[in-house]
Amino acid sequence: MGKVAFVFSGQGAQHVGMGQDFYESVPAVKEMYDAAEQVRPGTLEQTFTGDGAALKQTENTQPCLYLADLAAAVALRENGITPDAVAGFSLGEIPALAFAGAYSALDGFRIATKRGACMAAASDAEIASMAAIVRIPSEQAEELAAKYDKVYPVNYNSPMQLVVSGDKEQLAALSADVKAVKGRAVPLAVSGAFHSPYMTPAVAPFAEALAEFAVTLPEVPVYSNYTSRPYEGDPKELMCKQINNPVKWTQLIRNMAAEGFDTFIECGAGNTLQKLISQILPEAKSYCVENAEGLAQVLEALK
Repeated sequence: MGKVAFVFSGQGAQHVGMGQDFYESVPAVKEMYDAAEQVRPGTLEQTFTGDGAALKQTENTQPCLYLADLAAAVALRENGITPDAVAGFSLGEIPALAFAGAYSALDGFRIATKRGACMAAASDAEIASMAAIVRIPSEQAEELAAKYDKVYPVNYNSPMQLVVSGDKEQLAALSADVKAVKGRAVPLAVSGAFHSPYMTPAVAPFAEALAEFAVTLPEVPVYSNYTSRPYEGDPKELMCKQINNPVKWTQLIRNMAAEGFDTFIECGAGNTLQKLISQILPEAKSYCVENAEGLAQVLEALK
């Protein structure tokens, strides 16, 4: 077996109950959640027992998903599985950095909370959203989007999936164009046009919030959404640029493969990244750990 990577889920994968298996069975995870609850009361209710409505709001999604992502990784580590490097998709980069030692788990929770608040405020100022274009090559989707001045290719998810952010009316028109060439545009369960110029108003407030925290280069390599390569230089600069620039996921995963990574374990909610990696690297082994069942399957496969 080659190198092992943990990859951390991004916004859109959240659901009520995520992380609860590990909260109830892994003492280190329970300690982390309980400390977070002291910082941000109501987090446990939103994550484990709420009706889901609050969890859809960006200012709630990001801190709650941060904990679920990190919980799965901590559960793996407590069972003897550690990665050679990590990466996270969008919000997932914040728990990835925490797990890799750039800051403490609790500071990471505070950072995720501030990031969510900054991005929610930017979203409230615009009528914009996101859609995943599938069933056609990403290059073709990019060409179709290019004719719209308020639509931006933002998440290069796989060779056959490009996510765009933009004005809702222009997204509707683009969806019709995509359908005409036998593709499909799938609206995403998010509340803003993330990773696009629509998020630029969030960058300065987030940079100001980050100034309160000590952030170091991680002890374990973290592959950056912005560069598609391991973090270097000032981590805070990359964390800020990630907010209003595209996620280069396809290139990031290919770069990891070129460095000898052939086993990828998604940590967090859902299995979106597992499926994307299977499209990018069909020969790679990919797993998903979002609950005790997924953890048991990975332990059986890797031990």
